[in-house]
Amino acid sequence: MQLTAPAAGRTEAPARTRDADGMAVASFILGLLGLLVLNLFLGPIAIALAAVSLWRGTARRGRAYLGLALGVADLAVLLIAIQVSNTVSWSL
Repeated sequence: MQLTAPAAGRTEAPARTRDADGMAVASFILGLLGLLVLNLFLGPIAIALAAVSLWRGTARRGRAYLGLALGVADLAVLLIAIQVSNTVSWSL
């Protein structure tokens, strides 16, 4: 709880870093989930979240890179499934 006004000249870098860390973790989770379901939607979202979190300077660079790789893998799995089944949807 803050009872006084913030100091002049103080930036919100910790909040921005915390947001970027959250985006890196979300990118990783969505990329991992996208390997199983909805890879057409979750793959690009994971890629975008990873790119934004890296651009904002996240402290969790490893998770952001994993989210980026998993997002690309989501789209690769979708393309392979399309080639094998000749449809946009696939099932096991």
